[in-house]
Amino acid sequence: MGFTVFDFVKLDSDLRFKILEKVGVYCARFSISEPKILLTTKEVLEMPKEVTEGRRTSAYKYLGVSYIQDNVVFINVRKIPDEKTLENTIVHELIHMRFPYLSHGRRFNKMVRRGLAGWTFKPYTKRR
Repeated sequence: MGFTVFDFVKLDSDLRFKILEKVGVYCARFSISEPKILLTTKEVLEMPKEVTEGRRTSAYKYLGVSYIQDNVVFINVRKIPDEKTLENTIVHELIHMRFPYLSHGRRFNKMVRRGLAGWTFKPYTKRR
């Protein structure tokens, strides 16, 4: 993809498209539906309060936030310094969507690494 830190200063339509394209690829690999992607704090604040509850006004502090119940992901483009961090953040947030029962920790990080390594995952089904 090859963009520099300076490309992240202004979120243009090319960068938005590249991000959405990456999200689509990973969603297909993880067998999840594509979430609504928010790329600015303004977009987070424009969402209904019920959707972004809990991490609405603090979202700007994070690289990304998953609002799992509403299938919404915020990627904080302004805080992301490079392409590798962008890729890691996308995968990290989508792993939250695919494995909603996993919280941060060793197993979660293992899934993120697998996602970055190109693994595919079968659709999520609740255990009986």
